[in-house]
Amino acid sequence: MTSIPKPDTPLPLAGIRVIDAATVIAAPYSACILGEFGADVIKVENPIGGDPMRYFGTPTARKDTLAWLSEARNKKSVTVDLHLPEGIALFKALIEKSDVLCENFRPGTLEKWGLGWDVLHAINPRLIMLRVTGYGQTGPYKDRPGFARVAHAVGGIAGLSGMPRGAPVTPGSTTIGDYLTGLYGCIGILMALRHRDRTGQGQYIDAALYESVFRCTDELVPAYAMFGKVRERRGPSHNDFACPHGHFPTRDDGKWVAISCVTDKLFERLAAAMGRPELAAPHVYGEQKTRMKSRHDVNEIVRDWCGSLHRDELLARCFATGAPAGPLNNIADIFGDRQFHARRNLVAMDAPDIGETIMVPSVLPRLSKTPGRIEHLGPRLGEHTDSVLTELLGLQQDEIDELRKKRVI
Repeated sequence: MTSIPKPDTPLPLAGIRVIDAATVIAAPYSACILGEFGADVIKVENPIGGDPMRYFGTPTARKDTLAWLSEARNKKSVTVDLHLPEGIALFKALIEKSDVLCENFRPGTLEKWGLGWDVLHAINPRLIMLRVTGYGQTGPYKDRPGFARVAHAVGGIAGLSGMPRGAPVTPGSTTIGDYLTGLYGCIGILMALRHRDRTGQGQYIDAALYESVFRCTDELVPAYAMFGKVRERRGPSHNDFACPHGHFPTRDDGKWVAISCVTDKLFERLAAAMGRPELAAPHVYGEQKTRMKSRHDVNEIVRDWCGSLHRDELLARCFATGAPAGPLNNIADIFGDRQFHARRNLVAMDAPDIGETIMVPSVLPRLSKTPGRIEHLGPRLGEHTDSVLTELLGLQQDEIDELRKKRVI
């Protein structure tokens, strides 16, 4: 566990201003990454309640949740009611002075408020706009509400998760699709910034949750198109490309390991770890094609071996021979894992208004010259409203007081 230092080196996105008018995870995660690498991120929230993400997860003494403190880090919170004409005027003024807008309203919502792409692009031709929805801005499903759990189902991942003939299960976290889309959104913004560097023109990015999930399905598309092959749920120890390649229970109650023998050489190392080098002979299971044909038998042999050993002993044997294995960590395991500490994956941040030190995941990706950093955790609702309206838009205090009286901010 460590705190990220704050070097004097300018970060790569210093000077870029981002308006984050989105909610929950996907588009806000794009803005979060940009903020970690130097962008000035202004979180525009409704004055009543703010982003629902503030209330998802474990509440703190400040009422905002731990999820909010982690995922809204480095952002400034400004409250603006976009349902009111004065709020729309403030939003347009912010857009005029910004580089990027992240939003995730249903298609047509911003247009209904007079804040569609054509309007905003006319105000600021250099604007880059990330639009995140469940199904994109076009197509017959565009008006349907979108959530990551639904995207996992529509995009094809949830149907692959679980035991054969069993119920489909959540593929890890219900928010994987959100984070994937946030990553694609961030990539899109960075490419659009590069294009703007050359042309001076902004553009919008149309990101759909289901598409981000669908893009991570390896050969499902060509295999079905060419052979009509439909992959089904296979459980923890089955794969179309390699064997053994899955999860295996150890002698410890509830402790599992992952093993991935994607080449014959790796299986040879596993056989050595098992004390059964003869299994890697060419006429036994030494060739991948043979193991795939006999994968039930191979998996049973590996499962029996794993079940005879405590997890730490099993992993020690694998590490000694170079066999590819690792523990299935829960979060308690991660906090005790030397690799996570050596790589500074866990960051301790002070939260003075909560009176606690909060642990959060560190910044990714890792840059050798200009590593990103966390300046502060998620802000209080409206914490920066007055300073942003004063310093950025030039409003006087009496104007801000009047806006507050009208509940515009």
